[in-house]
Amino acid sequence: MLDQILSRENLLQALKRVESNKGSPGIDGMTTESVRSYLMENWDSLRKEIMEGTYRPQPVRRVDIPKPSGGVRKLGIPTVVDRLIQQAIAQVLSKKVDATFSSNSYGFRPGKRGHDGVRKARGYVREGYGWVVDLDLLKFFDRVHHDRLMRRLSQVTQDKQVLRLIRRYLQAGIMEDGLVQPSTEGTPQGGPLSPLLSNIVLDEWDQELEKRGYRFVRYADDCQIYVKSRRAAKQTLEKMTTFVEEKLHLKVNREKSAWGRPWDRTFLGFTFTRHRKDPKIRISKESVRRCKDRIRHLTSRRQSIHMEERIRRLNRFITGWMGYYQLVETPSFLEKLDSWVRRRLRMIRWKEWKTTRTRQRKLVSLGASRGKAWEWANTRKAYWRVARSPILQKTLDSTYWKGQGLKSVLERYETLRQT
Repeated sequence: MLDQILSRENLLQALKRVESNKGSPGIDGMTTESVRSYLMENWDSLRKEIMEGTYRPQPVRRVDIPKPSGGVRKLGIPTVVDRLIQQAIAQVLSKKVDATFSSNSYGFRPGKRGHDGVRKARGYVREGYGWVVDLDLLKFFDRVHHDRLMRRLSQVTQDKQVLRLIRRYLQAGIMEDGLVQPSTEGTPQGGPLSPLLSNIVLDEWDQELEKRGYRFVRYADDCQIYVKSRRAAKQTLEKMTTFVEEKLHLKVNREKSAWGRPWDRTFLGFTFTRHRKDPKIRISKESVRRCKDRIRHLTSRRQSIHMEERIRRLNRFITGWMGYYQLVETPSFLEKLDSWVRRRLRMIRWKEWKTTRTRQRKLVSLGASRGKAWEWANTRKAYWRVARSPILQKTLDSTYWKGQGLKSVLERYETLRQT
C-alpha cells in the first residue's frame, strides 16, 4: 500500500487537492502556494524517510473556531507537507474501505452528501417511522481511542509501514501557545485523514445498528435512528448510549441527545413538517435564526456602508446560504424572508435620506404623490415602522431592489431547483 500512496499519479492528485483547498499554514508557516517548489527540491529525501520509516510528522497548530451554538470547535492544522501526505494516504485507503461502509453513512464520502441523508430520513418518516432518536457524540474527534482505531486499520491493511505512519500522525502532538502537547487520543479535525479515520471508527456503530435492524442515517458523529413508537425510541436511546460508551469508548452528549418526533428534532440544519404521510423538508428554527442574525449584521444601520457594497455582501451570503438549503420544500418561508430583507434595506434607505426635504423629493421621484410624500417625510415614526409603511412598500418595492442588484432568495431557490 505504501508504494500506491507514494506513486507519482496519487501524489499529483493529492497535491492538486491540497493546493485547491488552500487553507492556513501549519506551525512551519509554509503556504499552499509554496509547497510545489519545496517538493521539487526536497521530495527525494522526504520519500526516503517515509520508505525507511524515519519520517516524523510535525505537531498540528491549534485553532479555535467559534460554533454557531456557542463554544468553540478545536481544529488541528497540519503543515502543508503533512496535509499532502495525509491526502495521499486517504485517497488510497478510501478506495479500500469506502465500499465496505454502510449505505446509511453520508459524511465525508465520495458520491454522498448530507442532503442524501436528509432525503433518506424523510423516507423513513413516510414509511411510518414517526419517532426519532437523536444521538450526538461529545467531542468525538478529540476522544477517538487510538488503539481501537489501529486495530480496525490493521483489518484493512497489513502494511506495517502505513500503519506506523498513521499512528505517528495520531500522536504527532498539538502546538498551542508555543508549547507542544502530546496526543494520547483523538484525531484532530483539520487534516485530510481525520474524516476517513472517523468513519472507520464509527463503522462499527453502523454495523451494530444494521445488525439490530434499525433505520438510521449518520453524518460523521451526528446520528438519527427512526422507530415506530415512543417506547421503542426511549429504549433505543438507552441501548445505543450503552453501546457507544462501553463498546466504542466514546461519550454521548446527553444534553443534545434525545428522542422525539421528527419535526421536533433537526438533522444537518433541516427538519420536517408535521405531515406523517407526506412530510416536507423545511429549514430548522435554529438555522433560520442564524440566517437572520447574519442578515441583521449585514443590514445594520450602524455600519456606514454604501448601499451597492452592502447589497454585494448580502448577495454573496444569500447565494451560499441558498446553495446549501436548496433542499427545502416549503418555499413560502423564502418569500417571507425576501420581504423581511427588503424591509431591512428600506429602513437603511430611509435613514440615508436623512432630511425631510430629501425624503419628500425621493418619494416623489419614485412615483408618490406630493401630499403623501410630504406627510411621510414629516413622520416621527421609527425607522423600522416606516420601512413597513404602504408608501415605502410601494416606492421601494421588489422591482426597485432588483434594479439595485439585490438577489431574491426565492428566485435563487427556484433557479437551483430547475438545474
